[in-house]
Formats: sequence, C-alpha cells, structure tokens
Amino acid sequence: MRRRSPWWVWLTGLAIAVLAGAQTLALGARGLVAEEISNEPFYQETDLFAEALDIVRSDYVEQPEAKQLIYGALKGMLATLDPYSQFLDPDSYNELKVETEGQFGGLGIEITIKDDLLTVISPIDDTPDYKAGVQAGDRIVKIDGELTRGITLLEAVKKLRGKPHTSVSLTILREHESALKEVTLERAIIKVQSVREVSLLDDHIGYIRLSDFRERTTKDLEEAITRLQGQTVDGLVFDLRNNPGGLLDEAVSVAELFLERQQPIVTTKGRLRNQNLEFRSRITGPLNKVPLVVLINEGSASASEIVAGAIQDLHRGVVIGTKSHGKASVQTIFPLRDGSALKLTTSKYFTPNGRSIHGHGIAPDVEVPLERRPENPADEKSGEGKPEADQAEALFDRIESDPKDQSPEAMKRRKQLDTQLARAVDLLKGIKVYQSHRKTTD
Repeated sequence: MRRRSPWWVWLTGLAIAVLAGAQTLALGARGLVAEEISNEPFYQETDLFAEALDIVRSDYVEQPEAKQLIYGALKGMLATLDPYSQFLDPDSYNELKVETEGQFGGLGIEITIKDDLLTVISPIDDTPDYKAGVQAGDRIVKIDGELTRGITLLEAVKKLRGKPHTSVSLTILREHESALKEVTLERAIIKVQSVREVSLLDDHIGYIRLSDFRERTTKDLEEAITRLQGQTVDGLVFDLRNNPGGLLDEAVSVAELFLERQQPIVTTKGRLRNQNLEFRSRITGPLNKVPLVVLINEGSASASEIVAGAIQDLHRGVVIGTKSHGKASVQTIFPLRDGSALKLTTSKYFTPNGRSIHGHGIAPDVEVPLERRPENPADEKSGEGKPEADQAEALFDRIESDPKDQSPEAMKRRKQLDTQLARAVDLLKGIKVYQSHRKTTD
C-alpha cells in the first residue's frame, strides 16, 4: 500500500523535493539539453565568470579560499532563479535530510520568501514558535538583531536552527499591526506528528486533522482511520487547514485512501521529458465511499493542495473554507561530489483536471470564512482584524487543550468555536439524509 521512492520529494519552502531517479535525471539533463544550450549567449559567457574569479583570487585584500568562492557563486546563481531553488552546502544538506525523519533542533515554523520578505507559512503545533504565538503570515524582519531582507531560505534555516536550549530572538511584523513584536525563543527538539487529532463528532461523523506530510504520515493516518472505522464512522471531516505540505509521495499515498484504484491524483510537468510524470492511485482506499469534506485555508499549501485539488477535481468530496496558499512547484535534489547539493525547481504540478494553482491557490467549493466565536465577552474582539489562518491557529490552541475529551459537551463546544467545522458537519449530515432518501426511493 505504501509508495516509496528512492528520493525524498518535498513541496514546501523549507523542504527537499527529489523525484525518483534524480541522479539519472541529472545526467540525462546534461545530455538532453547540452546541444540546446551550447549556442545560447549565457552559456558562451562562462569565461566572464572565470575572468572575475581570477581577479578576486589575485587582487582581493586577503587570500580567499577557493571553496568559499565557489560556494558563494553557486548560492548567488541559484538565488536568482526562484525562492525555492538553493545551493546546499554539506551541513545544510544533511540537516534537510534529517528533517524528513520528523525530528530536528529548532523553533518549529515553516517559512518562505514572499515579496522579498521572510514570511511564516505556518507554525508547527506544540513547538516553541507555536507556543509563543507566532502566526501564519508573520514577517520575520530580524533574526538576532540582523535584518533579513535579501536573506535566502537556506540562510534563514541555518540561523533559526541550533542546539536545543539555546535562544534566538525574532523581530516580527504582523499584518494590521503597526508596532514590531520582539520574541525570544528557546530552541527545542522538534518532533513532528502529522496526525494531530482523531475524534468522533456527533452522528457518527469522524474528524482527522493533518498538520503536514512526512515520512510516517500515511502509516499514521491509516492507523487513525482503522480506529474510526471501529466506531462505525459514515462521514469524515479531513482538516488540512494550516498544513504547509511536505513529501510528494506521502501526498499521493494520503489521497489514495479516499479514492478508487487508477484514479489520477497529480501530474508534474517540466522542461525534460522524464520530469513529466503522472501519479495515479494504486489501491482502492478504505474510505473511497465515505462522504467526505476537506477543510482548507490560506495556510494550506503544496502537498495539502495536491490532496484537496484531487478530491475537488474528481468530485470525491466537498472542499470547504477559504482559498489555499498556492505553492505548486517541485524541487529536485542533485547531490554533488563533495556532499553538497543543488535544490532546483524542475517542474510544476497540476491537478487531475490540469489546473495549475501556483500563485493562485485552490478556491473551495463552499467558501466559509472562519468566524471565531468567543467563549466569553472578554474574548469577543480578540480575533478581529487577524488573517483567517492566524485565527485558525488560535482556535486550534483552544479546542485542543484536551483532544481526548470526546464527551457530547466537548463536541458541542468544538462546533460552537469552529464555524468552518460546523458547516462541514452540517453538510455531511445533509448528504447522509439525501443518501438515505435515495435508498428508500430505490
């Protein structure tokens, strides 16, 4: 049931993305396009780089280190392409490989470069950033007092990560707030659990919240589904709000759980023929007939959009919430001989109907803004003026104080606080009534 490629394929601003056979692709790329680019002006101008390199080596005030010069040139070259293409030195490459295992030292945020500013996509649950109130959409203006304008994602990751129990200070600019916010955080071992919550709502409707797509995501989700099936679930709310994405093969495997065999999930298209791939479900999923609602918001990105887009295009379920983030490019890792690597955007992905959502996002079937309802009058204005994804994080913090509490009172409180979830449950109830009437008529 599990699909495992020999390379890690990632779809987030901080993530590795490697298509199967990357080394073959790297060699094939040279052979396929060498003739094409040999006559292009920029290819003929490589002697300009050699000339500049010779001047630096001979005339710079101090004797420069050769590898430092080459690494710097590679970083600059990749930085001119897009926010996701990067040169990874050996240490950074090893760090990113460790991250795929779901445990690393740091603060716990997914970040990207947006409008030339270091921007938070989503804080990871139960991490230092999450507990300190860092929110989706926050702009990180300074790290330890140093301005971040012009910083690359790789440089930002290296500054934010570190040994556990060491501190880092962030200066944050938040939308709709004029004053900068200073936050000092203590690094910790970040252990990511993709399946954040599994619960049974009223009328045999299940609820699963997925925080990202990592190495064990599909396996953990299968276990959660088995638990719900033991409680006679006949409808499911699949919550992908503020899910920044992750591994491509996990996104495909997760989508399979809701589909029939051989249904299309996602395609990737690039310059080279072997970058044009189509992923179809290899199994008939255990929930292929269960009425389904998928929740998304502006914090839902990349792999989340693959799953939501497949469900929407195949008319497998109803997508509810607000428009997603819109990150639909694939990065391929090309390892280099000294342990460093290139992370290069090589293709874009498309939904089963051929939609490209890069920069546009997925529009939900039913748009439902999150209207945060206060538990008491003192909280009434606490969510006003905040982006919807920020309100969602605050909401999760409140309703997950005791996720094991599945009493009728707790379930009622959950729906009262979460208007998007309430609409999803009402829709599933309506679908179940409709199906019941059809069976009676037939």
